[in-house]
Amino acid sequence: MDTHHQEGACPAGQTERVLLTLTTTHRPATDLGYLLHKHPDRVQSFRQSFGTATVLYPEASEERCTAALLLEIDPVRLARTRGRNAPDFSLAQYVNDRSYAASSLLGVAMADVFSTARSGRCAARQELADVAIPLEVEIPVLPCRGGAAVAHRVFEPLGWSVLAEPIPLEQTHPEWGDSRYVRLHLTGTVRVADALNQLHVLLPVLDESVHYWQGPDEVDKLLRSGEGWLATHPDVELITRRYLARRGSLARTALDRLARLAEVGDETEDALDVDPSLAEETEQVAERRAPLNAQRHDAVLRLLTEAGATSVIDLGCGSGQLLDRLVRQPGLTRVAGVDVSTRSLQHAARRLRLEQMGERQAERVQLFQSALTYEDERFAGYDAAVLMEVVEHVDPPRLEALERVVLGAARLRVVVVTTPNAEYNVLYEHLRGRRHPDHRFEWTRAEFAAWCDRVAAAHGYTVTLHGIGEHHEVHGSPTQAAVLTRKESADD
Repeated sequence: MDTHHQEGACPAGQTERVLLTLTTTHRPATDLGYLLHKHPDRVQSFRQSFGTATVLYPEASEERCTAALLLEIDPVRLARTRGRNAPDFSLAQYVNDRSYAASSLLGVAMADVFSTARSGRCAARQELADVAIPLEVEIPVLPCRGGAAVAHRVFEPLGWSVLAEPIPLEQTHPEWGDSRYVRLHLTGTVRVADALNQLHVLLPVLDESVHYWQGPDEVDKLLRSGEGWLATHPDVELITRRYLARRGSLARTALDRLARLAEVGDETEDALDVDPSLAEETEQVAERRAPLNAQRHDAVLRLLTEAGATSVIDLGCGSGQLLDRLVRQPGLTRVAGVDVSTRSLQHAARRLRLEQMGERQAERVQLFQSALTYEDERFAGYDAAVLMEVVEHVDPPRLEALERVVLGAARLRVVVVTTPNAEYNVLYEHLRGRRHPDHRFEWTRAEFAAWCDRVAAAHGYTVTLHGIGEHHEVHGSPTQAAVLTRKESADD
């Protein structure tokens, strides 16, 4: 059990109910009970400071299983939990939409009731907890500040197909227009833990306001729930500011920590695309320089364009953020992504929405698992390859194998390599040691240049060096890049 089990529910007449359902068609579908740590044959209720949360299963068969979370909010109990210094809105404490709309309180209850599921742990079915399965999420009444477009905006980059239907103010008077509520339906192939953590963060983001006290530990909660997706979300700033109820100091702290995760990590991130209708919430975006990983993205695409690449294989593609940019390049006839991690490839497939691509578009794209230190005939046949923030993850004794496979056997015309510049690390205030715990080494500019010269000479390439990111007159740029171009020979 994730929390104290309470038999029964609140007395009739004292509460209203908010509903969220989570459905899967993975077979056997009843394994959803293992993933949520809630048995399909039982109705379980959990006391909250503002009411009672109940989990039950309206349907549970091998073909289809649905878990429902009912939140019964007690307005009196909720009012009594109000902080001593919180604003007093008198009647609004008791007369509001919290009893029938999916407010931030539903996110709080869900986080509590499904705390073990959110961690991704499942001793009985760990192999299932680690993979994405088909899921549907339904919320009948959800306040959505900014309208249905905002729901699409925050959920779609995470791989969800989104249906957000505005709810009319009055069914019998359509001329009155739509209310601020939507009926939300999400479908996707997602890990259960990821789905729950995304909902935990994004329900308060869409809500009109946050209905609970937020202390400094709220930043840690946000980063835990957002691990693996928030730092690289196109609307990270909008989500962070809304989640933290525009509390400036907390939002700044969270954004600084997320920026460091994005900048010194290996993942890349699309530049923020700010909607003018939400400029009041994102006005500081333009003042923040683009994260290093976004600059790295742009630089790699520019180098590939300058090299005239016609097909590209991303070696060590991770969750597919560079691939997402590559498939949108009209001049590329083929794009492939390779990674040793099947989980990363699953994330990449969801990001690219491979299942929703048209047949013609899907023929251009290929994802497959492979190790870069072993020859693989599938690496050959591409005009260019990218090793973006990859080489530093390879044990030095294994580098020679990678060089032989990528620069030798694959016979690629162009290879673009990026890696951290170790000299720049002193400029990161909070960095101690290497930029990532999995880095086996980090080269200075001289060391990188020496490696490039050696492998170019050994495998018949010429090399040009570049810097990516803000240049420091002493320490150089934070990322260093090389473009290796194969010399023409009689065999080519």
